[in-house]
Amino acid sequence: MPYIDGFVIPVPTANRDIYRAHELKWWPLFHKHGAKSLVVGWGDDVPPGKQTDFLRAVDAREDETVVFAWMIWPDKETRDAAFAEIMAAGDEMEMPFDGKRMIFGGFTPLLMEGDRT
Repeated sequence: MPYIDGFVIPVPTANRDIYRAHELKWWPLFHKHGAKSLVVGWGDDVPPGKQTDFLRAVDAREDETVVFAWMIWPDKETRDAAFAEIMAAGDEMEMPFDGKRMIFGGFTPLLMEGDRT
């Protein structure tokens, strides 16, 4: 069964191209270790909510844009092994955003419809 890693990240708006290059740099490594797809969405309609919202979830500042991204793996085991191997390699992943405010998690699909490529 597929497995999904999800991320919400506050990225300085001025770093849009730098952030895109960051994802393009690292995607081949994750793909090599079994990730099937990566989707990165640059927020352009992220409204403030009454109770909570994406902006507050990552403590986004006025000069930041919320990025919503996910990576699909063939299964959790492949994802876990990939992360263990990537972390063991010790490659420093410099991030063009404040990683302390990134939220992330792993998810087992409850429903997947549409194009699955």
